[in-house]
Amino acid sequence: MPLMTQDEIKEIIPHRDPFLLIDTIEEMEVGKKVVATKYMKPDEFWFKGHFPDYPVVPGVLMLEMMAQAGAVAMLAMPENKGKLGFFGGVKEAKFRRQVKPGDTLRIEVEIIKIKGPVGVGKGICTVEGEKAVSGEISFAIK
Repeated sequence: MPLMTQDEIKEIIPHRDPFLLIDTIEEMEVGKKVVATKYMKPDEFWFKGHFPDYPVVPGVLMLEMMAQAGAVAMLAMPENKGKLGFFGGVKEAKFRRQVKPGDTLRIEVEIIKIKGPVGVGKGICTVEGEKAVSGEISFAIK
């Protein structure tokens, strides 16, 4: 049983279909760390063009999934209620495994630095324990 469903996630972050890219929150320490999941349905919009004969999840969308998960952890803080989280940058992103239709991505983000409205999260996405992507994401809360 997840800690949060997609409907509960929508109460915290403003993302909506087709761009709400996380399904559940499994674990969370508000303002510090979060574990989310995303099941890759075979009919996800990006698979039609990336690539028609060899569907894989675009790496940039996995980074966005990390950003959305991190935003849930940060925007769940009482002082950030009703605010927005904006992507500020990506550092040292590494793509190690293709993610395909039918895979479930486990998204882990740890907030490693906060200075005022700006912060940094360290993220890793895995499929069945195998690393798919990792990197640092920076963000601004407004």
